[in-house]
Amino acid sequence: MSVESLFAMPEVAAWRARLHALLRERAFQEREIVLSSGLRSNFYIDCKQVSLNAEGASLIGKLFCALIEQLAPDAAAVGGLTLGADPLATATSLVSFERGRPRDAFIVRKEPKGHGTGQWIEHTAALRPGAEVVVVEDVVTTGGSMLRAIERVTDAGLQVKLALALVDRAEGGRPVIEARAPLVTLFSRGDFLP
Repeated sequence: MSVESLFAMPEVAAWRARLHALLRERAFQEREIVLSSGLRSNFYIDCKQVSLNAEGASLIGKLFCALIEQLAPDAAAVGGLTLGADPLATATSLVSFERGRPRDAFIVRKEPKGHGTGQWIEHTAALRPGAEVVVVEDVVTTGGSMLRAIERVTDAGLQVKLALALVDRAEGGRPVIEARAPLVTLFSRGDFLP
């Protein structure tokens, strides 16, 4: 089934429409801002305002699980670069468990752990070498954050089968990510700006 066909299914379409409404209401702002990439923008989407909300997290988990089941059904875990990916991975992991197809969550650190094992990734001990995983992100701009996560996960001996994000700002990140893994986003710039 294609992503478009999945998004057209009544239940999935309803989840997506409600998530879009929450993002517009709670996360979207038209104002001048400097993004984490250092780029200036006239709009901002603070997805944590929705991914940390109970309803928003539930919707994200359901939508990401539906996509993973269609596009990367053998994925054993889901995670990404802290902090934006943390609530997304947790929501997806929880919904996957509730649906009887549990996938663990993992967190990719921005810096290696400063003590103990010095590891870059939390919770890879439960994953066998070569395990298939999905990398998630809240917003794609230049693709740098997701690319760093993909590189760390690959260096840890895992296979990235899919990259998922809530929003693609359409500012050059998609081709950067797709050079390493297929990317699917729930929304794009055009869903927020004319």
